[in-house]
Amino acid sequence: MTTPGLPPLPMPPMPALSSSGFRLTKEHFVVAVPVAVVAAIGGFLVSHYLSRRGCKKGQVNASISKDSPKVVHSFDMEDIGTKAVYCRCWKSKKFPYCDGAHAKHNEETGDNVGPLIIKKKDA
Repeated sequence: MTTPGLPPLPMPPMPALSSSGFRLTKEHFVVAVPVAVVAAIGGFLVSHYLSRRGCKKGQVNASISKDSPKVVHSFDMEDIGTKAVYCRCWKSKKFPYCDGAHAKHNEETGDNVGPLIIKKKDA
């Protein structure tokens, strides 16, 4: 294929597999390259999606008892008194008790977390 007024561009030699008689032509590349690009993009998107599912970026607890496999606090109802306020944002300096740190957290992140409040019922 030539354009009037321009010299023809030489085509690089195509590798041939003489034992099988298979020859790669320009038409093969025209089909194979877009297929390979679509497959690569699809593979990237799938791997990106799967890596986000197992990601630990969203950890809530940044500093409380990190050496423990699970942070658990237990209290007897008799020890609570009339009311107890517990932290649920993991930002409290008095953890597990709430110190109001969730207000700053909510302002910075747009979150809406608040404390857990436990009250004794009047008998």
